[in-house]
Amino acid sequence: MQQLSPAGQQIIDDIARRYGFSTDAVLSMLQSVINGNGRMAQFNHQEFSGSGQWMSGGMTMVSDMFNNNLKASINNLCTELAQLVASQPDLLRSGSFQSQSQGGQQQNSYAGGTNHGMWNEAPAKSASLFVAPPPGSSADWWGPGLRWPDSTGAQNGVRYAYFSQARRLAIEVNGKVTIYDTLDHQIGGFSQQQSYGGSLSFNSQYGLIDVERLPVMSVDGVAQAPTSSQAAPAPATEVAAATPTQPADTGNPAAMDIFAMIDKLADLRSRNILTDAEFDAKKAELLARL
Repeated sequence: MQQLSPAGQQIIDDIARRYGFSTDAVLSMLQSVINGNGRMAQFNHQEFSGSGQWMSGGMTMVSDMFNNNLKASINNLCTELAQLVASQPDLLRSGSFQSQSQGGQQQNSYAGGTNHGMWNEAPAKSASLFVAPPPGSSADWWGPGLRWPDSTGAQNGVRYAYFSQARRLAIEVNGKVTIYDTLDHQIGGFSQQQSYGGSLSFNSQYGLIDVERLPVMSVDGVAQAPTSSQAAPAPATEVAAATPTQPADTGNPAAMDIFAMIDKLADLRSRNILTDAEFDAKKAELLARL
């Protein structure tokens, strides 16, 4: 999150005092409301009874499902925070915005268009919540070279932002921002190993791909020369190294990649992210390439 201005800190402290939550809890919810574009929030904080979800004009869900007082407090808190962020210039995106979260992972998807949310009319302007970035710089962690991402997410100390039109993927690990060229991948989702700072993978028309296989364009704003190991993936018709009547060549790098993908799919199934049917279907598709 951007650094709060003195006025913003005072506003957040006042909200925390009035609702009986800590400043840390309110800041956590503020970030969730911003990620939900002011119309929803998927949160996870101990003061909110763990994970839950709020939707403007809809249902508020918390882990302590029978705690109606907590639900009412969270609903009122999120409504006030939504009004607050709606008054901030360039903080909310116009268009359709969805946020998805599973466990400690949060993924947000954005598509441009007409804003049909509850904030069609701009509220009265209030004091700036955040410290303005220096002239010529960007408030976005991925830097000034990229604008609105199609999707963003964070888990276990890793953040990502995907820009389909620019064919770029930004990854931040421990404050280090790396920009990748996504080549011709049509990215449909991300997954991460269950460890802090674990490697990130994504699904595309070529299956499950490790981010590290993509060409690196820049690191912390410094342009990088692509290495020979970072090349575009071969089309599926070229990945098949053996016909159905021939045994798979397990020494073939393409075959090894397929087996690695199957291992990762098995890991996703063991974590209940994939169903058995989805795993079997994807496994059969990958094995058909051998």
